[in-house]
Amino acid sequence: MVLAGGSAKRMGGVLKPLLTVGGVPMLHRVLGAVADADPIVVVGPSDLDSQLSGALRTREEPPGGGPVAAIAAGMKLCGEAERIAVVAGDLPFLTAEALAELRGGGCAVYLDDDGRRQPMVAMWEAGALRSALAQVHPRDCSMKDLLAAVDVAEVRWPGADLSKKPPWYDCDTPEALREAEKWL
Repeated sequence: MVLAGGSAKRMGGVLKPLLTVGGVPMLHRVLGAVADADPIVVVGPSDLDSQLSGALRTREEPPGGGPVAAIAAGMKLCGEAERIAVVAGDLPFLTAEALAELRGGGCAVYLDDDGRRQPMVAMWEAGALRSALAQVHPRDCSMKDLLAAVDVAEVRWPGADLSKKPPWYDCDTPEALREAEKWL
C-alpha cells in the first residue's frame, strides 16, 4: 500500500510522489519496490491515475486526513492479502530488497540510527493491522499510535554504514529533494 496523498505544504502543494529524483518520479520508484504485491494499492488523489498501470487507487476520507486515515481507506482494497507493506509515495531509495528485510513475520518497522521507528516503511500482518485500525479513530491517530496498538519487530537498516541510503528517506522539502539528487 502506497500512501501518496498529503498537502505537501513545504513543497508548494505539488504532488510529491510525481517529483523526480534522477529523472524518475518517486512514485515510479516506490511502485517498482512493491511490484510483487498483490494487489498494489495507492491511496491518493485522482491526479495520480495516469501513473498507476495495474494498481488500484482510493482516497482517504476526508482527503488530507493523514496516513492512518489513508491506511484505513487502502485496507478496503487489500482483499485477502496476509501481509501488507505500507510505504510513503515519496521515498526515492525504497527498494524491494529493503522491504524484504521486514518480512520475517508479524509486523516490522525500521529503526533509524537514533533508535526512532520509521513507520512509513513498514510490513504489517493484515489481521494485526485490521485490529489496530479497529482500536483507533483513523482521523485522529498518528502512525506512532497505530504502531503502539500491535507488537512490532524493530529492524536496524543493514545499510547503516551509509553505503546505502535509508529506504525511509523522504523528500518532503525542496532541500531533501536536492539532497536525494546528490545521492544518486
